Amino acid sequence: MANASMRAAVCTRAGGPDVLEVRELPVPEVREGWSLVEVKAAGLNRSELMTRQGHSPNVGFPRVLGIECVGVVVASTDSGVPEGTTVAAVMGEMGREFDGGYAQYALLPNDLLMPVRTELDWTVLGALPETYLTAQGSLDALGAGPETGGRLLIRGGTSSVGMAALSIASGYGIETAATTRQAAKAAALTAGGADHVLTDAEPLADAVRAIWPEGPDYVLDLVGAPTTVDSLHLVRGGGTVCVSGMLSGSWVIPEFEPVAMVPSGTKLTAFHSDDVKGRAGTAILQRVIDQVEAGTYRPNLDRVFGLDEVVAAHRYMAEDRATGKLVLAP
Repeated sequence: MANASMRAAVCTRAGGPDVLEVRELPVPEVREGWSLVEVKAAGLNRSELMTRQGHSPNVGFPRVLGIECVGVVVASTDSGVPEGTTVAAVMGEMGREFDGGYAQYALLPNDLLMPVRTELDWTVLGALPETYLTAQGSLDALGAGPETGGRLLIRGGTSSVGMAALSIASGYGIETAATTRQAAKAAALTAGGADHVLTDAEPLADAVRAIWPEGPDYVLDLVGAPTTVDSLHLVRGGGTVCVSGMLSGSWVIPEFEPVAMVPSGTKLTAFHSDDVKGRAGTAILQRVIDQVEAGTYRPNLDRVFGLDEVVAAHRYMAEDRATGKLVLAP
């Protein structure tokens, strides 16, 4: 593909959605240790919004954002991933240290590629990797599984990861409650598998105690730092809180005092999707794909945007209008 060009959404500098510009760029040349992937779909993630705003100090601009994508291998230096292989890729500094999925082609490190088998539509497949790998990893970190039973509270339930966690936990037979600040999204949470939907109609602690007087066994906190300490006091004594998101946009708990703020015996953990990048996540992602194809898990695809709609997509994401996953189709 020498001298070929492609279209890509380039983040020209830190700022609002308008700093994203669709440009013609050269198709990257394959080099040792890397593979060229024709991108068929790229999931949109809040971390890309944060990077665009300038909150990722290691990211230089201009940069093609996108921490995940799915597509087809065009050329590879890895004999185990031949041309024509369907692959997914997540994290590993995609869209940060090197250009990511907001483009028609992406040059990716071989060790990030996850070969998968699927008959799913590309946009449905594109809704799965980062979202479901994070949801599955978070439930594993909580110790919530198919044999555990118990009660799970998901804070930030209408996020893509929240909806995915509902799908998995419901399949496990775990009783679930999910929060949303928008009452209009309550029906989507019920349809997504939530046994209880909690809104801002009353204080969260009161709403939780009304259904579970002792509190949930597990809390999956996708809001992040501002609600972590509160979650530690919502979970039952000896229960577990896992922080896996930052919908609030804040990473830091100010003046965190563990002895004062963590109830005795209660456990606080976290999950980062970089832990399941590449080969480490391939089997998990294939299992998720199989479950979606079987109708057991839901893709939770809210909306698909074309590359030319990338500015509108980031506005939509920033305004918290989605219930589930947003996908870019280059």
